[in-house]
Amino acid sequence: MNIQSAINKEVFIPRGERLLVAVEVWRRKRKRMSFLPVGAKDYSTFICVSVTNTKPHQLLITKVKQFGGSPSFVRRSQWTVEQLRQVNGINPKKDTPEFDLVFDNTVDKWVTSSAAEKCMFVQILYNACENFWMGKTNSRGNPGKVSKAGQLRRASQHAAPDLSAGPSKAAPKNPKSHDLPKKTEFTNCHSKLTADACTMNLVIYRCKAFLNRMKNVMATKQSHSPRRGQAWQRGAGGAMGNVVQTMSVSVGERGDRLSRAEDKTVELLHKAQHFADTAHTCHLVVSIIIPGPSSSSLNLPVTTGPGPFFNEHRQRTGSTVNGAK
Repeated sequence: MNIQSAINKEVFIPRGERLLVAVEVWRRKRKRMSFLPVGAKDYSTFICVSVTNTKPHQLLITKVKQFGGSPSFVRRSQWTVEQLRQVNGINPKKDTPEFDLVFDNTVDKWVTSSAAEKCMFVQILYNACENFWMGKTNSRGNPGKVSKAGQLRRASQHAAPDLSAGPSKAAPKNPKSHDLPKKTEFTNCHSKLTADACTMNLVIYRCKAFLNRMKNVMATKQSHSPRRGQAWQRGAGGAMGNVVQTMSVSVGERGDRLSRAEDKTVELLHKAQHFADTAHTCHLVVSIIIPGPSSSSLNLPVTTGPGPFFNEHRQRTGSTVNGAK
């Protein structure tokens, strides 16, 4: 179960609300003086947008905290959308993780872990505000009999002062009781988060936020692993550790076999070179001893006529091949 599902199950469902989006935030602070001590932060803060299940639906912005060492979430502050005056995106030309929430009695300056999480939060909040104000407008567009009775009551209340003042003076006009409060203003927000928002952008922001969270988790694990040392290695020596060890042994054995095969190949190469040198030497010796047109080969030539010894004997005795002269 991810954090958003856990917050929805623990904080909002018991109160009859449905969570739309939740992002982890940190306060944007000014530059701290170097001589001031730094306080350790032992809690996490989440800004959530929820809607009530009962009609008329209410759109709420809630601050939820999770303190260190505790798996539970605690609701700290909550505002209605009527109290939210402005959402400031800080930079309308570039996606940044900073944004401001301006309420009636406070201003919160937040920063998220990534620009994608801020964009996802602003887009969902904008769509929820538009749907909420549209529903308010539709529900109060036709006042009906109740509003007419209210107007008659107001006229009867102001009838006595008007008569005493004389016919020349008109009754003062009071503002209508059914006027809607001012809508939430979204400033310095890119158009793709407000007017030009689409579902595909929201899907892309969700994927980017998920990948960023996974990256942060991996970085946190890597930063904590050197501190644990060998104890961490023994603790992680479960199934994955056994698989890694087996693969390491297999790779080492394969490397040894490849080294032995390479040594044998080099040895055979030297033997082949030595055999070639010996064969070449033998060929030279044979070509010197037995000259002739066939000296280029190693096979001895087959002679059909008298050999050199017979010719030498013939020269000494003066005989021929066919008989004596």
